[in-house]
Amino acid sequence: MKTTKLVCSALFMFLFAGVYAQDNGEETQQQERQEGHTNENKFRQMYMEFATPNQYRTASGAPGPAYYQNQADYKIDVVLDDENTMLSGEETITYHNNSPQELEYLWVQLDQNIREKNSPALQRDSEGLSPVATPSRFSERYLKKPFDGGFNIMEVSKDGNALKYTINQTMMRIDLPQPLKSGEDYSFSIKWNYNINNHVTNRARSGYEYFPEDDNRAYVIAQFFPRMAVYNDVEGWQNMQFWGSGEFALPFGSYDVNITVPADHVMEATGELQNRKEVYSREMMRRYEEARNSYDKPVLIVTPEEAEKAENGSTNKTKTWHYKADMVRDFAFSTSRKFILDMMATDVMGKKVMAVSLYPKEGNPLWEQWSTRVVASTLKSYSNHTFQYPYHKAVSVNAKNQGMEYPMICWNYGRPDENGNYSDRVKFGMMSVIIHEVGHNFFPMIVNSDERQWGWMDEGINTFVQYMAEQEFGERYPEAIAPQENYPSRRGQPHKIVPYMKGNQEFIAPIMSNPEEVYQLGNNAYGKPATALNILRETVMGRELFDYAFSTYAHRWMFKHPTPEDFFRTMEDASAIDLDWFWRGWFYSTDNVDLGIKEVNKYYITDTPTEAGKEMLERYYNASPSEVEALYVVKEDDPEFSKDLKEKSMLESSSTLQEFVMDNFSEEERKNLNAPKYFYQVTFEKPGGLIMPLIVEITYADGTSEKITYPVQIWRKNNAEVSKVIPSSREITKIVIDPDLETADVDLSNNAWPKDETKNQFEEFKASAED
Repeated sequence: MKTTKLVCSALFMFLFAGVYAQDNGEETQQQERQEGHTNENKFRQMYMEFATPNQYRTASGAPGPAYYQNQADYKIDVVLDDENTMLSGEETITYHNNSPQELEYLWVQLDQNIREKNSPALQRDSEGLSPVATPSRFSERYLKKPFDGGFNIMEVSKDGNALKYTINQTMMRIDLPQPLKSGEDYSFSIKWNYNINNHVTNRARSGYEYFPEDDNRAYVIAQFFPRMAVYNDVEGWQNMQFWGSGEFALPFGSYDVNITVPADHVMEATGELQNRKEVYSREMMRRYEEARNSYDKPVLIVTPEEAEKAENGSTNKTKTWHYKADMVRDFAFSTSRKFILDMMATDVMGKKVMAVSLYPKEGNPLWEQWSTRVVASTLKSYSNHTFQYPYHKAVSVNAKNQGMEYPMICWNYGRPDENGNYSDRVKFGMMSVIIHEVGHNFFPMIVNSDERQWGWMDEGINTFVQYMAEQEFGERYPEAIAPQENYPSRRGQPHKIVPYMKGNQEFIAPIMSNPEEVYQLGNNAYGKPATALNILRETVMGRELFDYAFSTYAHRWMFKHPTPEDFFRTMEDASAIDLDWFWRGWFYSTDNVDLGIKEVNKYYITDTPTEAGKEMLERYYNASPSEVEALYVVKEDDPEFSKDLKEKSMLESSSTLQEFVMDNFSEEERKNLNAPKYFYQVTFEKPGGLIMPLIVEITYADGTSEKITYPVQIWRKNNAEVSKVIPSSREITKIVIDPDLETADVDLSNNAWPKDETKNQFEEFKASAED
């Protein structure tokens, strides 16, 4: 029995000697005493970074038993003055205090104040003179008087009595006569007006586009009314100023809105149209009923010919469009006499939803062909990955240079040239922005994260689902992407974020940064988190576990206000995968991925004692080779290596092992033994800061290959390098890390063994010049 134990122990020691010393620390006991250090292990738990669980938000990531959210209900009447490009309105807000605290005052958002001519937000960025500029841009910046588009607050009152209020930039505090107690409601009224900006020349999320050829405007109107701020258990009032990049934090509520516009305008808005028969013609009503039962193609409600006739006319008459919406966090509308309108019905998990598009003739033929179909496909994809879309419609509005989202309605760019021609770039750009903005109905319009504080929670999560929806759109409509096999997504695939992640660290911020503080908002809030979640789904967790956890998060927090911790905790809670290492690396740092192969050594098994083997026997067993039977491992380039071992398996090269097998294995077990010829010890290194699973592709001399995935935990005790032993009956000719570019590795030059010696362009040029 002693001999048997020594044989097994010796083999184990030789193959795993490095790991043995590393894990036990025995080699360092005699070193000079060192200073201690804090725990910087990449796998340490995130208790210090996460908020403490409580009765409002639990450790599982779900809302707690005391979770609450306040509600704001609006009754709004607005009038659009098309001639003077002004909007006037009055509203009554009923605020429901569902919190356990008394509220001494209320905070209201005045986001239009960012367009005041003296707004501090206009001076927030460094600037300089460019060597060249277009006359239009130069005159807009230096010749014209500053545009003044802030709110003109004319009255804040309750039951006709003035309320005291204070305006601080984009926030307005309303002082209450007495505190609003928990469980009580408070109603008050505001009257206001403001000048509407040209969103094309004066870039903004809302405004009008002017068409000089027919002297008309198309309006996309949002942030047009004073809106309640969020009060919650995380930070009390979310009254951070609106500086431009961080978007919105809003409570849910019901809306009853009357919008008065020129009588020849066509409109769409958040909510359900209450007086359709009054504002639609009889022919429009007939087409609308047809569209409600058309599931395969859009039906034109307002035709191009009708829109062109309207845009060449004018009227002094007005119409009032009446909309109502429940459980929405905002309201927006779009209106113009130029608009073509089409609709089709969509089956979303057994529910009829209307997909709608609104666009001027400048959008055709592209918009008439694809916009509404893209809306319909997006609703299906997002619902399949989250929850059934709860609203009755989703509207896509064509607006130049726009991409912006609101409940049930969004603005999207993408137009052909004046001859109706368009490139793939324009087509796929239009499709992608529609998918993205319609997708925002789910994040953050329903899963209502705080955009003002955490831009990635809506933009990044939405961009991730957008990537899946784009691929699924290509599967539903292959004719739309032909001759390409897959939809050409701009973001989501790991290799596309590499240029950003390996860029200048001085201009990269962690994902967990406020949108106002980052240098590259598109990469930081959209691209990197979308890529991280795609890697999490495809490489780290697998689709089944990820999809279940992601859907759980969406269901838990629909119509609620989640924080980043709620998302992180739910993903772990619903999957049984500890992901603290992933959140810490991808979201809290600017580290990048760089995995490499440092060294590959080939070993064989022999009965002939080696110097290293004899030394180890002496060290651990105080024995010599003559005293015990043991197996010895010899490196191929070792002077002690015997070439006759190359053609032999383990059993053929070691009589000691053969005897052991005969004595300890049954005949049936011996028939099924695996007898490798070679042992490859591969040392992997990690120059990059991010830890990731090791995806290794092994190619054999016979041309076959296989993949091995080592879990990320392989780095848990050594953040710099790790080794693995690969036994093989076939000779290995190539080893590649991350062969399918799944991890966003920023340096592929160290990913292969033997090292790829392909010359770069400079080396090839130099070699050709020398020839």
